[in-house]
Parts: sequence; structure tokens; C-alpha cells
Amino acid sequence: MIDYAMWEVIENGATLPKKTMVEGVMTVMPITTAEDKAQRRLEVKARSNLMMGIPYEYQLKFNSIKDAKQLLEAVEKRFGGNAATKKTQRNLLNRQYENCTTLSSEMLDQTFDRLQKLVSQLELLDEKLSQEDVN
Repeated sequence: MIDYAMWEVIENGATLPKKTMVEGVMTVMPITTAEDKAQRRLEVKARSNLMMGIPYEYQLKFNSIKDAKQLLEAVEKRFGGNAATKKTQRNLLNRQYENCTTLSSEMLDQTFDRLQKLVSQLELLDEKLSQEDVN
């Protein structure tokens, strides 16, 4: 479960590590205060929660990203798709929905389950279907 503080870290990025310029060289300041430690713990927890949502076969690809905000952006880019992809997927699902018939080898409940899955996928893509059409 992601709480508000963790979501803030994911959306806005972590404030750690703190960097300072010393004699023209950028150095990373060590975590010393309790507030910094709590912030770091929150960042690690947010990243861990995001990683748990990624399918196992993709986790190695995302494991190198150490920042929760960057991880969320990479996941959205990889799994979200762009407008053209969503339109193509919506059109494909609409065709499958319109051509949905009972196969001779399947029971009525199997056909119903297949139809419900199509309706759910269309709803996820913001495609509005009237209840009359579904019936």
C-alpha cells in the first residue's frame, strides 16, 4: 500500500542525495540527520513498492533505476503506450467485441467470460459501451 508521503516521493522525486560544490568539485553529502534518513527510507520503500508491481520477467530491465520517480516514468513509458498504440488496441478490441460469437467447442459460461474480458479491456481504454449493447 502506497501512502501519501510515499506517493509524494514518487511524483516529485527524492530530495536526496544532497550535493554541494566544494572548490569547484560537486560532492555528495552523506546522510547524517534523522530527517535525511527518514527521507531515504521513504525513497527506498517507494521504489520497492513500484518494483513489486512489475512482472517478474521485466524486473531485471528496471532494476538499475535507483530513483522512484524515474522508475515510475520508465514503467509508464514501457507499459503505458502512446495514443496511437491505444487507438489501435481499442480498434482491435472493438472488432473482437463486435464479432464475438459462441464457438462450437465452448460452453455458454466460457463465451460469457470471454465477452466480459473484452468489455473490461475496452473500459480500461475509456471506450464506453452501453449496457444494451453488452446485453
